[in-house]
Amino acid sequence: MSLGRYTIIVLALVAGSLALAWPLLLSRLDARGRWAAVFGGAVAAANALGAYFLVVWSQKKSTSVFMGAVLGGMVGRMALMLAAVVAAVLALGLPKVPLLVSLLGFFVVLLALELAVVHRRTTREAR
Repeated sequence: MSLGRYTIIVLALVAGSLALAWPLLLSRLDARGRWAAVFGGAVAAANALGAYFLVVWSQKKSTSVFMGAVLGGMVGRMALMLAAVVAAVLALGLPKVPLLVSLLGFFVVLLALELAVVHRRTTREAR
């Protein structure tokens, strides 16, 4: 799957989930809580897109380059996500619980999607 198509799927999944959750769950939160949930989804989406980009970019490279991109990218993305959460809580004053529930919820779903897509991609190329 191309990076462009994967980007559309990830953004549609996050936007669609937030649109469905808005009348059911997010309407009970105040405006800052809703923004925290949206911010968490955006951070998780950016993380998923960065991870997939690194996999696609390094897939045809040597094993050491691939492992460096994937593992180094993981450390870098974790640091950026931590910085985003700290900035959201301290600088923007977003509430912690909606931010973290959204971030972790989307992170798990998008990680499962990434694993499925990468597995499908690598088994197709191995044939």
